[in-house]
Amino acid sequence: MELRQLEYFTAVAEEMHFGRAAERLHIGQPAVSQLIRRLERELGVELFDRSPRHVRLTPAGASLLPQARAVLAAADRARAAVAEHLAERAATLRVGTSNGMGGHLDAVLDAFAALAPDTAVELAYVPTAERLAQVADGRLDAAFVRGEQEESDGVRVVPVWQEPLVAVVPASHPLAARGELPIAELAPLPLRLTARRNNPPLVDLVVAACRDAGFEPIPGPSTASLQDTLAAIGSGTAMWTVVYAAHAERMVAPKVAFVPFAAPGPTITTGLVLHRTRPPRRTRQLLEACGRARDEAGAGDHTR
Repeated sequence: MELRQLEYFTAVAEEMHFGRAAERLHIGQPAVSQLIRRLERELGVELFDRSPRHVRLTPAGASLLPQARAVLAAADRARAAVAEHLAERAATLRVGTSNGMGGHLDAVLDAFAALAPDTAVELAYVPTAERLAQVADGRLDAAFVRGEQEESDGVRVVPVWQEPLVAVVPASHPLAARGELPIAELAPLPLRLTARRNNPPLVDLVVAACRDAGFEPIPGPSTASLQDTLAAIGSGTAMWTVVYAAHAERMVAPKVAFVPFAAPGPTITTGLVLHRTRPPRRTRQLLEACGRARDEAGAGDHTR
């Protein structure tokens, strides 16, 4: 007995007409009649009472119909299970991120690969506002953001780790030799930051940390890129800026010094943006990977 025989039988039983069943199956009527006859020979019974004016199920046919439907439904479920498995294996998680995440991102990707080996990760480097918008409209499955973010109706932000900032000063400046630096000692130097519109959480955090330390930062000229800022500071001009600690670990800039802040130094929260009602299928594994990355960073950093 073949699934095709049961499919043809069920179509005829539901249409009560060989011609309409053939149209439904998109095949010729002779092929339907031949396959039903072969099924009847295999079972040793007639399944339909055929007459020139009507087609009706025999008692044997009526007994077979619910069983045939059950077998076909089971076959559909089996196909769906295999299709789901193949889709899962071929799945790609699209994650928005930014430059400067350093070892944190590497640790997340390594941990996620161990937790969900059948899911690839595709990274997209886009501005913060665009990351939030793309998670909201489904172009991204998730995104990393730093600092406080306004949650829209479409997304939520899950804090995943805290990251310290480090001060950047000219390598020739006396403060460059310090093992750690109270932020108040930077008060005499101009602070060079990106324009607030480019990164409001970072600018607000640094200015607030200065005020908490008892001084109003002297505003230095803003630049369009971190490279330009480091080049200006590296020229020997007495000024300072901040970078994320994970970013500093991977930067090669011999003319500047990256100096950790004395505790309690400014730290910024990294969050994972998810769709509020349609989180990605691998959300649990992604959040667990973030937790492992946080624990790994904490184990290697005893200054926090």
